[in-house]
Amino acid sequence: MILTGQEIKAQLGTNIVIEPYDDSRLNPNSYNLTLHDEILVYEEIVLDMARPNRYTRYKIPADGMVLSPNQLYLGRTAERTETHNLVPMLEGRSSIGRLGLFVHITAGFGDVGFCGYWTLEMFAVQPIRIYPGVPICQIFYHTITGDVTEYSSGKYQRNQDIQPSLLYRDFEKEDRQMRLGFDEKE
Repeated sequence: MILTGQEIKAQLGTNIVIEPYDDSRLNPNSYNLTLHDEILVYEEIVLDMARPNRYTRYKIPADGMVLSPNQLYLGRTAERTETHNLVPMLEGRSSIGRLGLFVHITAGFGDVGFCGYWTLEMFAVQPIRIYPGVPICQIFYHTITGDVTEYSSGKYQRNQDIQPSLLYRDFEKEDRQMRLGFDEKE
């Protein structure tokens, strides 16, 4: 089941933390999160899953920044969230989608226990001007049944900034495990 807006508000400070919180952004069954004033753009022509990829950081000016089609932009929410005993999920706002901006392409599913800022994978269908502080996506919460094991990954938990992909750490971990396994046999 999905929590209503009033239930989201009722669980603030216990199972749900949204900082800063603004009551005017509470919806019937979600809460609008806003865009921070920075974005990252990868510099690589071909992104590599097995290594860190270089990126450039840009400040979004108050008068806006135009995003180009066929380019991935990483942004983040201005709000830090923390969720316990619920599954947080993120979706782009329909008003933003109707302008051809995909806000959270594939990673809208959060984990129980996640604490930090949400990195937004943004992709524009056509050129679009974005602004810092615009309500860009909405967070909503599912109830969960069964024993809860909270998210504790060192990759993204308690982040303080936009998070480029850290998938390469999984490759490094697998390489270490393989080396240790081979060393034990020798």
